[in-house]
Amino acid sequence: MAMKRRAGAVLALITTSALLAAGCNSGDSEAPSANELYKNPVTLTWWHNASQDGPGKTYWEKVAKDFTALHPTVKIEIEAIETNQLQRTRLPAALLTNDPPDIFQAWGGGEIREQVEADYLKDITGQVKTEVANIGSAAEIWQVNGKQYGLPFRMGIEGIWYNKEMFAKAGISAPPTTFDELNDAVTKLKAINVIPIAVGAGDKWPAAHWWYNFALRACSVDTLKKASVDRVFDDPCFVKAGADLKAFIATKPFQPNFIATPGQNDPTSANGLLANGKAAMELMGDWNKGTLETVAADKAALAKFLGWFPVPAISGSAGDPKAALGGGDGFACAKNAPAECVEFLKYIVSPEVQKAYAETGVGLPVTKGADAGVTDPALKSILEATSSATYVQLWLDTAYGSTVGNAMNDGIVAIFAGTGTPEKVVEAMKAAAKK
Repeated sequence: MAMKRRAGAVLALITTSALLAAGCNSGDSEAPSANELYKNPVTLTWWHNASQDGPGKTYWEKVAKDFTALHPTVKIEIEAIETNQLQRTRLPAALLTNDPPDIFQAWGGGEIREQVEADYLKDITGQVKTEVANIGSAAEIWQVNGKQYGLPFRMGIEGIWYNKEMFAKAGISAPPTTFDELNDAVTKLKAINVIPIAVGAGDKWPAAHWWYNFALRACSVDTLKKASVDRVFDDPCFVKAGADLKAFIATKPFQPNFIATPGQNDPTSANGLLANGKAAMELMGDWNKGTLETVAADKAALAKFLGWFPVPAISGSAGDPKAALGGGDGFACAKNAPAECVEFLKYIVSPEVQKAYAETGVGLPVTKGADAGVTDPALKSILEATSSATYVQLWLDTAYGSTVGNAMNDGIVAIFAGTGTPEKVVEAMKAAAKK
């Protein structure tokens, strides 16, 4: 039942990328015959972002090995690349060449539309009908004009991961539900000489997500939906998001030198500060538990103090207080990848592989029934919050595409650095939308 409710909540997310599912043509790419598959030796190159040593990286290695055991003619060569480097540098460059990876991380939304328009991706519509049915509406984020170009393996909303023991020591009796309460919590944590919130502004996107959430609170759902489709950012709420962020930064909730701190690299990263008891909170997605375990010096202590709560509402704002920011991770095949690439993609989202993925604790699965593998209390909280959210907005840099997304993130980080303004963020978005 949880998975069914969650699928309904994720349907709201799909609305933010309505043009991605536009058109009545469902696509009908032809599947290869059984005789054509696994006949000759094939090597698949696979790029993913589980770059840290930990359960995520180890699990993907096992998935590749298990697939080769089932299909000995297929060899899979993995390259694990840090998210920022993969999404913004390595993958765009590789797709311009004649030798891109066969299967690679794909974030859906406006980003996958750009890749399809550039003719980089394989149309897999005809081969994955069963898998799409088992995933449900979340699969539509990886569609363009009704055709399927990728499949998700993880989906959930983001929120604030926190140290329950620090909260108790600071006299914070319950997780904040409003930004007024969050500001009060920041004050109480400072009073006991604790860094309230860790942020990895050095990698840009972790900092940008604070602006995204302020936009989610400042803008109405209709405004966000419209902007995701037509990429027009005239509504004053987008400037207000920057103003609210600037005011929040002025309260000094983050660690010293946050502008140079990476997001999720090692114990000195933002997630390392939370994982090792040096900061009380971090805004991050459902995958964060796995990265926290990777950088924690004491995993038992982490398991004892780690909690999660949804991003607080802002009293009197135009946005839906029960809306959430979310999205997922998926994989796509390069246009000229062998047919075995699609078979491997289907294997990744099979119920057994998805359930085992959930059991690693690194993220929430998408295939129906695989949520039985979710046992961690924090991840269960995220699963329930995803199910009960009235609206889920796709990550804004994904929803708007990489051109607008990169310009937006750069402008937001400039606010963090003290060199940007709320108006300049929106100006950069508008300029990028015209390119």
